Parts: sequence; C-alpha cells; structure tokens
Amino acid sequence: MKYYNYIFTGAGLSALMTVYEMIISGKFQDKTILLLDIDAKKTNDRTWCFWEKDKGQFDAIVSKKWKTALFANDKFSRDLDFNPYQYKMIQGLDFYNFVFNLIEKNKNITFVNDKVISFNDNQVVVISEKENYTGDVLFNSIYNPEWVKNQTKYPILQQHFTGWFVKSEQEVFNPEQATFMDFSIPQNGNTKFMYVLPTSKTEALLEPTLFSHHHLKKEAYETEIKNYAANLGIKNFEIKEKEQGSIPMTCYPFWKHNTKNSINIGSAGGWTKASTGFTFKNSSKISKKLVAFLQNNSDLRDFHKKDKFWYYDLLFLDVLDKNNELGSAVFSSLFKNGNPSLILKFLDHETSYFEDLQVILKCPKIPFIKALFGRVFKF
Repeated sequence: MKYYNYIFTGAGLSALMTVYEMIISGKFQDKTILLLDIDAKKTNDRTWCFWEKDKGQFDAIVSKKWKTALFANDKFSRDLDFNPYQYKMIQGLDFYNFVFNLIEKNKNITFVNDKVISFNDNQVVVISEKENYTGDVLFNSIYNPEWVKNQTKYPILQQHFTGWFVKSEQEVFNPEQATFMDFSIPQNGNTKFMYVLPTSKTEALLEPTLFSHHHLKKEAYETEIKNYAANLGIKNFEIKEKEQGSIPMTCYPFWKHNTKNSINIGSAGGWTKASTGFTFKNSSKISKKLVAFLQNNSDLRDFHKKDKFWYYDLLFLDVLDKNNELGSAVFSSLFKNGNPSLILKFLDHETSYFEDLQVILKCPKIPFIKALFGRVFKF
C-alpha cells in the first residue's frame, strides 16, 4: 500500500479548504498529503456566495460583489443594506484552479483522479479503483445518507436547486443588487424562493431554491425559471451555463462518527450551516480551526464543540420539518423590519446573547415555542 501522512477521501470544498489552510500555515511541508476524487475538478459545477467585511483572502477569485440585496414575498419587498458586509460570489472552477495552482507548487501534496471504493477509518486504509492506500489521518468528505436516514431524533431536509446562468436580450437586471430571497413565487406547501445573482443588466443566475424533504422533477425547476424570467419582462434569453445541487440540512451529530485518527468533513461532517445551507464561509472558518487543532492535538474525537447556534438551527429545522410551508413567514418576519447586517452577523455565529434575542424575537413565536417543547422531550 502507498503511505501518506494525511489522506482526503473526496476533494470538494471542505477538503480543498483544509489543504489550502495547511499550505498557508507553513506547518505541514514535511507531511505527505493525498487527495482522492473521482471528479477531476475541471468544470464550473457550482457557485458559492458568502458575506464578509472589507477585503478577504479569496477576493482575487471573487467574480462579483453586491452591497445591497432584495428580499420579497407576495405582499412586500425590501432593499437590504448589507453595510458593513458585502455579498460575494465565487465560481466553482475559479476556486478549484486557485487551490490546485497552490497544490502544484507543493511537492508533498498529491491529487489522484480516482474513485474511492471503501475505507477503514480506524486503521486509515483506503481502497480505490486504481490503488490501495494507508496513512496516519483520514479526512472523509463522502456523505453517508444512511446515518441520517436510520434515526428520527434529528430532522433532515434538503436545500435543492437548479440554476441557469442566462443572457437576456432585454436589460432587466440591476447588476448592483442581488436578490437574496424572493418568496413571491408559488410555495405549494414548501419553503421555496427565487435566488438571483445579476452580473450585468442582461446576465444573471436564476435559481429556484427549496428547503424541503423531497426533490422536484427536473421540469418543475425549469418551469419556475421560465415563469420568473417572463415576469421580469424577459422575452428571449440564452442559457450560458447550468448548475444543480442538493445540500443536506440537518443538525445530526456527524462528529460522533469521528475516530481518533479520522474526521468527517464538509456535508459528511455537518460543516454546512444547517438552517440555511450556506457552505463556503462555514467551511473556511472550520478548516482554519481544524488545521490549528492538528498542530497541537492527536485525537480527532476532541475537535468538535457544540455551540448555541447549533440549538437555534435545530429548532428552526424542527419548525420546517413539521410545517414546511412556514419558511416564507419566518424569513419574512426577520427581514421585513430586522437589521440586515445583524441578521448576517447572527448567521455567521458572531452575535452576543443580547443580539441573538434581537434576531430571534422577530420570528413567529408560536411555531418556535411548540418546537422548543417538542425538542425537550427528544433530548
């Protein structure tokens, strides 16, 4: 078997973020690192958005920034001033190229385009189609849906979407304002909104997004895009690119499956923000903490620390699990009169308890009180 100090099964966002942090730390140059993934990471397969103040470490590959955004439902709309934050967009291929250019300069890091068949996380043995590997530490980002399916204590929803990057013949978009959430589209008993990222007056990503239990048929997402485009006044458009995805939304304690020498990362490790599906910023923060942890600790079972935001997310998912149609009401109550920058700070897990209350008290009371009492009996 080929031996490496660190083995990553999967080379998605969380793995590449962690390797990036290992490189810039300068502390792992004497360690051999292997990345295994069936995908060569040569296509623009996704779009990540996040918010931050001022200039960030990935600004070189940010393709678009917005200082304001639109929130809407069927009864009102509001322009959201994100100051001091900026809403930033990164294309998947730009991120892959950014990290792989760094990897190529570090001879201790190897990427193998190969399919992982199985792995033993206690002994750190990985079996792939081409080779077998052994190592000291395993970072697994291959999601195991069976862990969540075979339990009822923690609800599981999906954030699922299909997006079209379109170029319209008509100038209908405001390139200075993103559409954060537009709940004016038919809800059909779910939490469903349109997400719009305009890059010019004629170009934008149109993406119907749902927080619900079940996926729609492909035609349903596409019909939603066509109807929304027509309502904007678009008569003819060209589809430049397509993307689709499904992100698990759950507070299931994936960290309980970590071992002394292995850790689950990314969606497989619960790194996705459970209540919103935002992944990029969360992965950046957690990977920094993980790389710092690796320098001083040897037992990966000690890495995860549960905080108050985990409980907040859990209650929100309990609400949507029982009454999926309430998503529009919850988000609308937050954004109708709430402070947009405070909400973003809250979603970034950076608020005090006093600031938490300012956000939480904007939410509908009865559904969350019911969820709280229901949750007490599940612990």
